[in-house]
Amino acid sequence: MALKVRYPKIDYSKIRAHWSPNIAFAQHNNATSIVPIPVETWLIKVMQASLEKLPAGDTKLREDIKGFIGQESQHFRQHRLFNKVIAAQGYPKLAEYEAQLHNDLEGFLKDRSLKFHLAYADGFEALGAVSGEIWFEQSDDIVAGADQNALDLWKWHMAEEFEHREVCFQVFHALYSRGLWNKIWNGYFYRIYGFLYATIHLNIYMTKARNYMFEVDKSKMTEAEKKKLDDDLKAFTKFQSKTFLPKLFLNFLPWYNPGKKRTPIGLVEYLKQYEGPRSAQGQVVENAA
Repeated sequence: MALKVRYPKIDYSKIRAHWSPNIAFAQHNNATSIVPIPVETWLIKVMQASLEKLPAGDTKLREDIKGFIGQESQHFRQHRLFNKVIAAQGYPKLAEYEAQLHNDLEGFLKDRSLKFHLAYADGFEALGAVSGEIWFEQSDDIVAGADQNALDLWKWHMAEEFEHREVCFQVFHALYSRGLWNKIWNGYFYRIYGFLYATIHLNIYMTKARNYMFEVDKSKMTEAEKKKLDDDLKAFTKFQSKTFLPKLFLNFLPWYNPGKKRTPIGLVEYLKQYEGPRSAQGQVVENAA
């Protein structure tokens, strides 16, 4: 089935930085939101370069790339709107971290190979696929009472990340895993290298952004509020250890294939609300540049 480009209409104006009862959960996602704008615009460039390398006869994968680009184009536009609202609530330095990540990725385009770009891209998409699984099957308790507009952004985004989870994986293998040696060296070892590189690289920026937001928060909090934030962080860390890490480790299996992941319960039905004529969905009035 072809990947669909959807245009959710979300009111970001009412979203507060602490949009979830668990503040650590909200601020973790707010910090994570510095990633889509630089990474997904970079991904589009990588996929466009990949199209030029793929055989003309590989029509299915070429169509998947076009759908992937369409979906990612909406992701970074929606996060641009979300990030402006969050930053305006007392977190101006978030834009600096986002710019630093952008500069790193632009440097990769100049200095690193397409093979590296695709391995990194596949690593990034592996993180999104795991997040999609968790958002739909293991997050009910931690999102209880959260702002619906913020939830809509993250559930829509992570649902589509799961939906196109295998595109970068398949492109990487189509270009660099042909033949027995390449299947072993590139298809496994270099793929793992890209996965680890992307995970560590992105986590550095997300951690900096999250710690900065916690620092800003604590400067305005009472002792009781600081204790609640610490308790929230402990609960969120436990949640991550229980849900995210076990699924992430599956990427190290030699036979890992994201296309074989079971679609989370409710994901397909959830996305249907954003399908239909574009005029009925609302538009993001924001330039890509």
